[in-house]
Amino acid sequence: MPRFVVEADGGSRGNPGPAGYGAVVLDPASGETLAERAEFIGVATNNVAEYKGLIAGLTAARDLASDAEVLVRMDSKLVVEQMSGRWKIKHPDMKPLAAEAARILPRAQVTYEWIPRERNKHADRLANEAMDAGKRGEQWEPSASSAALDASAARSLSTPPPSGPPGDAAAGAAAARAALAASRSGPDTAATAPASARTSATASALAEAAADTLWAEPGSGTGGSIPSAAPAPGRAAHAATATAPAAGQGWGPDMGAPATFVLLRHGETALTPQKRFSGSGGSDPELSPAGRRQAAAVAEALAARGTVQTVISSPLLRCRETARAVADRLGLDVTVEQGLREVDFGAWEGLTFAEVQERFPDDLQAWLDSPKAAPTGGGESFAAATRRISATRDRLLAAHAGRTVLLVTHVTPVKILVRLALGAPPESLFRMELSAASLSAVAYYADGNASVRLLNDTAHLR
Repeated sequence: MPRFVVEADGGSRGNPGPAGYGAVVLDPASGETLAERAEFIGVATNNVAEYKGLIAGLTAARDLASDAEVLVRMDSKLVVEQMSGRWKIKHPDMKPLAAEAARILPRAQVTYEWIPRERNKHADRLANEAMDAGKRGEQWEPSASSAALDASAARSLSTPPPSGPPGDAAAGAAAARAALAASRSGPDTAATAPASARTSATASALAEAAADTLWAEPGSGTGGSIPSAAPAPGRAAHAATATAPAAGQGWGPDMGAPATFVLLRHGETALTPQKRFSGSGGSDPELSPAGRRQAAAVAEALAARGTVQTVISSPLLRCRETARAVADRLGLDVTVEQGLREVDFGAWEGLTFAEVQERFPDDLQAWLDSPKAAPTGGGESFAAATRRISATRDRLLAAHAGRTVLLVTHVTPVKILVRLALGAPPESLFRMELSAASLSAVAYYADGNASVRLLNDTAHLR
C-alpha cells in the first residue's frame, strides 16, 4: 500500500480577507514532491482557507493512489484536532468543509499530526503564492523553488522533533534563536512568511518558539514540582516558581496533563490609556479602536499556536468583545463566567489614582495597606475578590481537567490567580505589570501544585 504525506496550509490577509491555500503531497521516504495544489479563493477566513488546503491535499493524494495511507501534517491545531475527532466542530462554516474532507478517503487511511509552522513552509509558501497571484488577478502556477523545499521536507520527514523532558530549556532556546534568525532575515523571506500574515515576523516567531516550552502543550504529565523552562531571549518576564514544598523539587510522579489557564486581559477601552479605575461597578465600556486591533492581534497569535480548547469570558463587555474576536478565529464558542468579573471600585470608578488620592486619601491608603479594605462606597476588597476568584478557579479546574482554557478577564483576577499560584503575599498585587491584551499562563497539576509559565506577554502586539 503506498504511503504519502500531505502538508497543507491556508491564510487570509484580513481574516476575513483575500485568502488562499496551499497543499503538497510528499514521498515520506525521500521527501520528493509528488503533487502541489494552491488556489486563491476570494474573501474568506483563515480557518476556511486551512480546510480548503486540507481538501485539496487529500484530493491530490487520492488522485495519485486511492488506496494510499496518508499522514496529514498541518500547523493548524484546530483542523488537526477537529479532523482527528478530539474537538467538536461547532462553527457552521467549518462543518461542511470537515465533512467534505472526511469523504475524500476512508477514515482508516488518514491520520493527522500537528507540526510547528516552521516545519510547514512548503504549503505555507504555496498559500502565499496563491494569494499573491489572486492580488494580481492571475491563477496560481508552480514556482521554480520547489526543489529546495523538497530537500527541506526530506530532512523534516526524517528528523523527529527535539526530545527531552517537558519544557526542555535548551530546545526552547534553540527554537527561539532559530525563529529570531528567520524573522531578521529581511524582506526577501516574504515567500516563506506565515500564510495568514498573522502578526509581525519577530512577534509571531518569538511567540511560537517560546510558547512551546512555556504554556501551550504541557505534555508529559509529570507532577507540578517540575521547574519551568528558562525564558527565551527578548520575551516578557516568565516566572518559573511552583508552589510545591522544597522536598518535592525535581521530577515528580506522573500526574497526567495539567489544566492550563491562559489568562488574557481584555483590550483597551477609552479609559485604559487614561489609567482610570474601571471595574464592575461603573460604566461598562466597549473596546476602543485600539482595543479591537489588540483583540485581533491576540486572536491571530493564539490561532497560530492552536492549543486553546475552550474560551471563557468575564461578563463585562470589554472582555466579551475580546473573547469573541479570539473565539471566532478559533471556531469556538464563548462561555460567560460571572466569577471572572473585575472588582467593584465603588466611588472610585472612572477616577484616576491621583483623583482618588485627592478625594479619598484615607480610604486609598487603607486599601493599599490591607487586602481587607474596600474602595469607598461599598466596593469589593481584594480579600473578597480572592475568595470569589479562588472559588471560580476551583470550579473551572474541576470542569476542564487536563485542558487548555483561555480565560478572558481583567487586571485583578489575573494578578490574583498568579499570586495564588506563586504563593506570594497580597502586596505582590501592586508589583505586577499587566498590559492591555497581554497573555499570562498558569498550569495546575493534579497534586495541587501550580506553575506560572508566562506573565504579561505582549509580543503579539508589536
